[in-house]
Amino acid sequence: MNAFTAADLVHRSAFVIRSYEIDPHKIASAPALVRIMQEASMEHVMRLQLSVWDLEPRGLSWVLMRQRLHFERLPRLGETVEIITHPSAFERVFTHRDYRMYDAAGQEIAQASTTWLLMQTATRRMARIPADMLAYNELLPASDSHLARAAEVLPEFGTASNAIRFTIHWFDLDFNFHLTNSKYVEWLLASADEDLLRDAALSDMEVHYLAECTLGEEVISETATEQENIRMHRLVRASDGKALAKARSVWKELTA
Repeated sequence: MNAFTAADLVHRSAFVIRSYEIDPHKIASAPALVRIMQEASMEHVMRLQLSVWDLEPRGLSWVLMRQRLHFERLPRLGETVEIITHPSAFERVFTHRDYRMYDAAGQEIAQASTTWLLMQTATRRMARIPADMLAYNELLPASDSHLARAAEVLPEFGTASNAIRFTIHWFDLDFNFHLTNSKYVEWLLASADEDLLRDAALSDMEVHYLAECTLGEEVISETATEQENIRMHRLVRASDGKALAKARSVWKELTA
């Protein structure tokens, strides 16, 4: 195990919201903020020597399983935000990581909790967390500071009211050669009704990543209305109807 301290297990990164990260409301989109958060954690795991490049000699790679997002507000073009991220637990087969996003005034404006597993790259099967990673539990922030995690079960989908079809291209792939995590979020939300996207802002979202999808596959994004401000989403493979991801989103009034 590397000689890291408890302070090394907490990482800070600052980012400026760019024009390609905003939506028609001129605020950062949820998929853009997911990418920023994952960029911060990538910086961190590279420093800790736990990145996919460090794990490659072991035949292992990280795979995101579940994600819980909360947005107090979405930052605007040109804003500088700071992300503080740290692992919150290393378990037998899962690891957990928290993210908190702050604006220039130090106000927390977004947070996320994530659950990951290790995949054997040769077999695409789950691997146990190695003992040297489990040892980091002794250095993690206190458990009472950890964010709530995504529910293990989401409500049933219901009847789709909107659907959009996508084809996976080369630039949609990540280093595991499957659809990148933020694209799942983007495509899940893409089939939401236009009135909702125009008149409301995303407040909360839980995402379950169920299966990988790869180059050339066609996928269908579907959205169903659970309540006036709540939507269920799913991403299915067009060829066999297999569920690739599902999500639940909560929306609030868009403010100026």
